[in-house]
Amino acid sequence: MMAQYLALKAEAQDCLLFYRMGDFFELFFDDAKAAAACLDIALTARGEHLGEPIPMCGVPVHAAEAYLARLIRGGFRVAIAEQTENPSEARKRGSKAVVNRAIVRVVTAGTLTEEALLDSRSANWLAAVARVGDSYGIAAADISTGRFELGSVESAALDAELARLGAAEIVAPIALLGVDVQERQHGFDSIAAERRLKARFEVATLDGFGSFDRPALAAAGGLLSYLDEVARESLPFLRPPVARSPGDHMLIDAATRESLELNISAGGTRAGSLLAAVDRCVTGAGARLLAADLGAPLLDRAAIEDRLDLVALFEGDAGGRDALRRQLKALPDLGRALGRLAAGRGGPRDLAQLRDGLGEARRLHDRLAALSDKPALLARLLPALTGHGDLVDLYARALVPAPPLDASQGGYIAEGYDAALDDLRATGGEGRRAIAGLEARYRQQTGIAVLKIRHNAVLGYHIEVPARHADRLMTAESGFTHRQTLAGVVRFNAPDLHDQALRVGQAGAHALAAESAHLEELIAAALARAETISDAADALARLDVASALAERSAEGGWCRPQFVPQPCFEVESGRHPVVEDALRASGARFVANDCGLSEDERLWLVTGPNMGGKSTFLRQNALIVLLAQAGSFVPAAKATLGLVDRLFSRVGASDNLARGRSTFMVEMVETAAILAQATERSFVILDEVGRGTSTYDGLAIAWAVVEAIHDRNRCRCLFATHYHELTRLAERLDALSLHHVRAREWKGELVFLHEVAKGPADRSYGLAVAKLAGLPPPVLGRARSVLAKLEEGRAATGGIAAGLDDLPLFAAAQEAAEAVPDPVQAALDDVDADALTPREALEFVYRLKQIAAEQG
Repeated sequence: MMAQYLALKAEAQDCLLFYRMGDFFELFFDDAKAAAACLDIALTARGEHLGEPIPMCGVPVHAAEAYLARLIRGGFRVAIAEQTENPSEARKRGSKAVVNRAIVRVVTAGTLTEEALLDSRSANWLAAVARVGDSYGIAAADISTGRFELGSVESAALDAELARLGAAEIVAPIALLGVDVQERQHGFDSIAAERRLKARFEVATLDGFGSFDRPALAAAGGLLSYLDEVARESLPFLRPPVARSPGDHMLIDAATRESLELNISAGGTRAGSLLAAVDRCVTGAGARLLAADLGAPLLDRAAIEDRLDLVALFEGDAGGRDALRRQLKALPDLGRALGRLAAGRGGPRDLAQLRDGLGEARRLHDRLAALSDKPALLARLLPALTGHGDLVDLYARALVPAPPLDASQGGYIAEGYDAALDDLRATGGEGRRAIAGLEARYRQQTGIAVLKIRHNAVLGYHIEVPARHADRLMTAESGFTHRQTLAGVVRFNAPDLHDQALRVGQAGAHALAAESAHLEELIAAALARAETISDAADALARLDVASALAERSAEGGWCRPQFVPQPCFEVESGRHPVVEDALRASGARFVANDCGLSEDERLWLVTGPNMGGKSTFLRQNALIVLLAQAGSFVPAAKATLGLVDRLFSRVGASDNLARGRSTFMVEMVETAAILAQATERSFVILDEVGRGTSTYDGLAIAWAVVEAIHDRNRCRCLFATHYHELTRLAERLDALSLHHVRAREWKGELVFLHEVAKGPADRSYGLAVAKLAGLPPPVLGRARSVLAKLEEGRAATGGIAAGLDDLPLFAAAQEAAEAVPDPVQAALDDVDADALTPREALEFVYRLKQIAAEQG
């Protein structure tokens, strides 16, 4: 057995191996140690290997899903080795023959389909990344529903695309890790991938699905190869690939998603995130689609308006919206039921979900089709909700109303669907009634009133009596045959019971075989319509999202955003949806604020005290942009927007010590990315740039960043700062506008008004905030004395910003810097490094040293 185990473990490689032994999955050696620690189960030992006890642990097969979920969350991959023959077949080969086993599946974070292992409200993406030339291909599949996307990006957009997906698992060729290998050995071969895709979807060309370049195809090849490896014989369901391009949606990098808490809050949970504040979906599929919409806001104005039209339809009809949401709430998850069936892990209950869901979809179609004025998007969705009548009728006739989850025991094919099956069931039923009659006869015959006929998986039907009565049945004349003696009971058999049990068993086995054959036929009927069933699931999810957003809009008094061609941002009485919810729960009121970014005032410099609401103001406007382009109404009285191509947020302080980055380094990396990538159509929020270093360094960096945003990037930007010296830039930068969050001191106490007003703040109120925080009075007193001295010095010298008015503007300074030639750089530009001999290279180094010395 251990020889067989070790061979399978070699095949499983870095996966934990679940080795089936009867009713348990056993783990051995290091796998057992790792699993026992992760699952908090007992680690035992059994036998020896190389003179050492073999560590082992196990989990029951019937509870394996719960343990698998914990292992997957723990970062493990698990190979499932099942018994592929019955023990009786193995015994025929010899008394010491080991039951054949094989790895039937590898369970990984990105290839889950089981309900118990998945979050119903979150997509479960498996992504593959490949590089061809300077471009990266990304292939992504959610095999629980069959969604399949292909696209390619430049290096600068790779981070944003992977952040959008939030994949549970990412596959990449070893070459991307710097190891010199041939990519085709690992499946990342674009030519082979193109052939595989054509064969899989039975097409002569992929043009009908979209335009896919070589990087995208290479990534698809890697993904398909990986699915072959982990799924073994049961290939998952994949819909035809959808072409994705960064130009289809707003790009949002990982730092911005984290800063804005789009899906996960700062506490690491869904609660407190934008998604949690917006999500009113009543189905898991709708919640997954809403998360996808918020993760990839659109850049196509017509598509945005289509979504908004559908939200407006439901927002304006409260009664119709409530009725629709009640119908949707009762729907099963069609997409994931189909995914389980396609992966070979589905059963009769999944077929019943298709029956019920498609039947309800038809009723929804009939109600919505009766609307007199249908938005264009609804008209496109309606056809997908109908056309499944014959499949629904088939399942209604074939399945019992509530099929069991486990198909192995039968009982899911309805009476009347198959006359031969009904006869087999009748035979089995007659046999069971006959057995019940035998029990009464045996009691009368033996005089043992407590005699019972029982059944188990080992002995089948047998007679059981208490041990004190067993002697009466032990004699040859009794006609009973002893089978088993246990503590307190003795078990027997009898010829007529054996005959009846044989008839019942044969009828039951034939009935199970007949039901299993019908199940295969019914599953095949569903898979033959996988595309149209998936379309219906998508349409239902879109209706759920639109009605949920309408519900959220009506609940919060949100408005429909208006889009214009020019890059503007005009919001009246804007609010932060998450903060407003939190304040409402505590009985407080959120203070709404206006924001207007136009060509003349595209950059706002916002000053004011800590705790005054600057960060909330910045974030709420970024979220309004995101919600609007995702196709949602927004938390404002009025909103007029120009489309945003990229959204950037540099708010808050955090470090990344695992990558050797301090808080200030993280801040600078994120700021550098913004300056390198923001365009005139981007929306940027920056908070406290430069505060992580010394005052002079920080002010210098913040000053230069403001000028760069204004002169070079020319994007819409909200820039919050405590450097009041930056307000002097308003005299020199035409599109810079000064604003502040209001605060007042009243009877020695600081009162935050949370209102954004025109002009700079009169002071920072730092000591007042420190007092609110509970800083000891002696420390506050000392701080006031130090502050007075510093302010005296500032008055005498003109402050730390003295002399900055004489500096040229950013563009002029850059031109001046670029106008001075660098002789070292010129020498480097003139040399062909590949053509130098060793002696010439040495002479060139001396030449560079001489140039550097002359530069002084």
